[in-house]
Amino acid sequence: MKPAAFEYVRPDNLQGALAALRDHPDGKVLAGGQSLIPLMNFRLSRPQALVDISHLTELTGISVVDGAVEVGALVRHQQLHEHEEVRRLLPVLSEAAGEVGHWAIRNRGTLGGSLTHADPAAELPAAAVALRATVVLANADGQREVPAESFFLGFLTTDIQPDEILVAVRFPVPPADVRYGFAEFARRPGDFALAGAFVEMGGDASGSITWFGVSGGPERRELDFPDDAQARKAAFAELAAEFDTGEDAVYRRKLAVTVAEQAYQKAREGRR
Repeated sequence: MKPAAFEYVRPDNLQGALAALRDHPDGKVLAGGQSLIPLMNFRLSRPQALVDISHLTELTGISVVDGAVEVGALVRHQQLHEHEEVRRLLPVLSEAAGEVGHWAIRNRGTLGGSLTHADPAAELPAAAVALRATVVLANADGQREVPAESFFLGFLTTDIQPDEILVAVRFPVPPADVRYGFAEFARRPGDFALAGAFVEMGGDASGSITWFGVSGGPERRELDFPDDAQARKAAFAELAAEFDTGEDAVYRRKLAVTVAEQAYQKAREGRR
């Protein structure tokens, strides 16, 4: 299929892009296009204008500032996966980025695009919640910051406003005694995950789990992890029972327990 007619705008810089969004309240931002273009081709999305920011180099940086890894919105998934500082300071984020789709998609898709699209089966929105990231949004009047856990409001829904662009995400570097594990299950490599989980463990048995693919968005829960495997899986199952999993609820809740246990075991191995 072909998209409905739209106006194409290619600003020279971020301020120009923000001004274009202000002037086109029904417009959409085009970055990697891996989610937006298919929606437009099926006419599930019919923006009156596309504001193309894919060439704005000011949104492509990765830097370590004040104890956080700041990632520009236009950083591609593959870049996030391969970046040396991300691998050193946030290896679980690097690992998750390497599981996004196929290689071709990872080389076009962007961090900002993934977060604003907010697919409930996507790895990076859940990673942002699990790592307690902050989302930086901008419009023509200035910037605001939103904790990732508050940014995702439900299925394909976020706190971003029509005149805003997600410009960066700040991931705090975890303390040395905090470890992370990541696991997901998909039918085939590159498919969307049917269930996935990030586990955070502190110096003691306390921590948290962030699930994805099992409800309308990332689901983060605090938990004191039991040492006994059966008790631990029962705790995972009790938490997963809260989710609105839609179709195949029994199956997806079982998968939620499986990936949580796999992520827990990785975290126990001492990964950060």
